[in-house]
Amino acid sequence: MSRPLLITDCDEVLLHMVAHFAEWLGEAHDYDFILEEEGFLNAVRDRKTGSPIPHPRVISLLDGFFDSEMHRQNVVPGAVDALSRIGEVADVVILTNLGDEYQASRVAQLEAFDIRHEVLCNSGGKGRPVRELLERYQPSTAVFVDDLAPHHRSVSEHAPDVWRLHMIAEPTIAAHMPPAPDAHARIDDWPSACAWILDKFAPPAGS
Repeated sequence: MSRPLLITDCDEVLLHMVAHFAEWLGEAHDYDFILEEEGFLNAVRDRKTGSPIPHPRVISLLDGFFDSEMHRQNVVPGAVDALSRIGEVADVVILTNLGDEYQASRVAQLEAFDIRHEVLCNSGGKGRPVRELLERYQPSTAVFVDDLAPHHRSVSEHAPDVWRLHMIAEPTIAAHMPPAPDAHARIDDWPSACAWILDKFAPPAGS
């Protein structure tokens, strides 16, 4: 019988990112990142004028962060232990929305925290790559974990049988974000999430 499959995002699920991005914006560019602003791209503001930074500039700043500042990111509490426990019974794939040019850096970054699983880079919605992973692994059951509601909607459309867990490990963001409507549950800490995932992966009674 095939093993279960966990497909998990990285930033704000396994590794903290936004707080470190905000710190770097202030240090290097004199910008503020207002975490409670609606929409990630609308949160970057000029510290002197308070004006929002144009979206193309924000995207270039994100690229700059991943080009040179990934060393700032630290692991979410409980993530390493949870993946270790889950990995005893299931396959694990990390599906991250970064360009392929960052894959080697992401793999090395995660290995520094003793997280060693397949890393798959992606652009856009995650429903199609999740469906492709299901076709490749043929798991007995699968769980998808991500911090962004649009990805849960995408997975619900392309791979509706996958269990979907909404997790935002950054408390300053979690406090302002409602549960994703297309997720089956919202859990923002790994000890609780691990129990929920392992419950989904448990064999049916009597099997």
